[in-house]
Amino acid sequence: MLGSVFISHFKVALLHSPFAENAMVKTAYLTLFFFLFSPSLLLAQSQPPEIDPQDKASLLILRVSIHDPNRSLSTWYGSSCSNWTGLACQNPTGKVVSLTIPASNLSGQIHPSLCKLTSLQILDLSGNNFSGNIPACFGALRDLRTLNLSRNGLVGSVPGTFVNLKELRELVLSENRGLRGSVPLWFGDLMYLERIDLSFCLFSGEIPETLLYLKSLKVLNLESNNMTGTLRDFQQPLVVLNLGSNRLSGTLPCFYASRPSLSVLNLADNSLVGGLPSCLGSLSELTHLNLSFNALSYEISPRLIFSEKLVMLDLSHNGFSGRLPSRISETTDKLGLILLDLSYNRFSGGIPLRITELTSLQALRLSHNLLTGDIPARIGNLTYLQVIDLSHNALTGPIPLNIVGCFQLLALIISNNNLSGEIQPELDALDSLKILDISSNRISGEIPLTLAGLKSLEIVDISSNNLSGSLNEAITKWSNLKYLSLARNKFSGTLPSWLFKFDKIQMMDYSSNRFSWFIPDDNLNSTRFKDFRTAGSSVPPGKVEIKISANVVAKEELAFSYDLLSMVGIDLSDNLLHGEIPEALFRQKNIEYLNLSYNFLEGQLPRLEKLPRLKALDLSHNSLSGQVTGNVSTPPGLTLLNLSHNCFSGIVTEKEGLGKFPGALVGNPELCVETSGNKCDPANIDASQEEIYQNELVEGPISIWIFCLSAFISFDFGVLGIFCSSRARSYILQTKG
Repeated sequence: MLGSVFISHFKVALLHSPFAENAMVKTAYLTLFFFLFSPSLLLAQSQPPEIDPQDKASLLILRVSIHDPNRSLSTWYGSSCSNWTGLACQNPTGKVVSLTIPASNLSGQIHPSLCKLTSLQILDLSGNNFSGNIPACFGALRDLRTLNLSRNGLVGSVPGTFVNLKELRELVLSENRGLRGSVPLWFGDLMYLERIDLSFCLFSGEIPETLLYLKSLKVLNLESNNMTGTLRDFQQPLVVLNLGSNRLSGTLPCFYASRPSLSVLNLADNSLVGGLPSCLGSLSELTHLNLSFNALSYEISPRLIFSEKLVMLDLSHNGFSGRLPSRISETTDKLGLILLDLSYNRFSGGIPLRITELTSLQALRLSHNLLTGDIPARIGNLTYLQVIDLSHNALTGPIPLNIVGCFQLLALIISNNNLSGEIQPELDALDSLKILDISSNRISGEIPLTLAGLKSLEIVDISSNNLSGSLNEAITKWSNLKYLSLARNKFSGTLPSWLFKFDKIQMMDYSSNRFSWFIPDDNLNSTRFKDFRTAGSSVPPGKVEIKISANVVAKEELAFSYDLLSMVGIDLSDNLLHGEIPEALFRQKNIEYLNLSYNFLEGQLPRLEKLPRLKALDLSHNSLSGQVTGNVSTPPGLTLLNLSHNCFSGIVTEKEGLGKFPGALVGNPELCVETSGNKCDPANIDASQEEIYQNELVEGPISIWIFCLSAFISFDFGVLGIFCSSRARSYILQTKG
């Protein structure tokens, strides 16, 4: 009140002053007045407007029609627009222009009352649990510029009324697995439309030709749909084109119209053929190129050189051949490739030295090719490397000592080559290493004690080499170890008392070595072999997924994951072990796989009741004796049982439930197994059937996979794949949306 009185008196005094007679002076004074006092007027006008009554009523209808367990809309009361979560209103009318309530755990159907918000420009309901169809009346929102309904449970098709949304700039409907139908032709009529994201839905058919000529379009994402037809070139300067995981065919176009603009090009997982055109090198702004999982072939032209802005290049899972390109992209001190994945092709020859000049590289994957020669000694120059995967090639020579220069390394995977030499003690410098897989090579010598310093190790696979010596307690410092395989080497000596000391271990495989004496029972009183699988895991029963991810680009744009699928268990088969099986071993409730075959173990068969998850048990080719007491098929998931070639005796009745394990008890001369047509006479156990079995069996030590092969006729192949194969690995490089 005082302010208004003061302003009024000021105006009167100003207009009646002697200076006010001059028109120019009067104008200047008035200008000064409004300059000094207009902020107060603006402040009065900038007070939060009250929501338009009709819009408020429409929003309250929405609120009562949906489920809101997190009470995200609890602020929706009163009339002040600023108090309502996710709301923005026009000043001074109070009309709602923006409604953004993403990731709020809202569910139910989207109520048509929203269609009465006639001034709405932005609508974002993404990341909720809305279901049902997209309201067709949304087409009445003529001012709508952004519509984001992604990551819900919507079904049906894109309403045809959307053709009326002439102001629309962004349409994001991704990750609604129930949305289907064809991509509308009339998208091409929305002359301001810049971004279309229909990824991870069920859209099908060909890409409309109208989209190829929509001049305003900058971003098109149709990833993970069922799009078909021939891939055609786009005639506008796109920034992002993501058509990955569809069924597109044809050859790669040059994308000439997008040469100065295209940043991301993802055509992975389609049916593209032909070669890699060198004209793609003219895409001067390209940062991400993913052409993996196609049928591309031929050699890569040496004329194809990408700019230094390219950070991700994935050409994996194709049919490229010839020598690896010696120069795939430009590089500078600050820019250059971060991910290079050329795995699963038919590249041959040596690894070019110029790859070691890609100093920004953080992930190098050249596995499953035909590469020969040595690992370049200068690989240690790549000091940012976190992932090296050169597995499944024909590389020779030693592991280069210079590799310790990659001091940030998280995964060293060089298995299935012809590498030789010894494990160098200096590898302990890789103290961030989580995965060490040098299996299936010709590496000899002993495990250096210095490797105990690699305390981050989670997966160690040095199987199928020529390593020897005894085990040293120093490796118990691998406190994060989940998987350890020393199988098929020449290790010897007694099994140490600390064998089961690893707190996080899920699988240990010491098979096919020369370990002797007893199986220690130290550290078995506490529960080992914990189940680290998370609830809701999609991993098949009987397998464990061990995933290690390493961000290889800032802001988590890319990730590397190593998936090792293996049963939780122990494999000590094909050694020189004596004595009885420790009772404590049969109290590890999470054990799924236990193989102690081809040893000299004695004593009676422990009961299996305390192994509820057991799926595969092989105690064959030992000297176990006594009766097969109790119901050995007690574990409900037991699928593979082999107690053959022991010294069991007595009668196994039909009620013991061993009929589903054919051949599981052969090679026990004093044991008679009853069947529905054959009852045992305790005084006269017929051994004629035993002789037939013995004549058919091949003597000598065999590994568990050979046993599975011999049982192929009796067991389902899929079951054998789960329970008998030593492990399955997959290496996944993915682009996060």
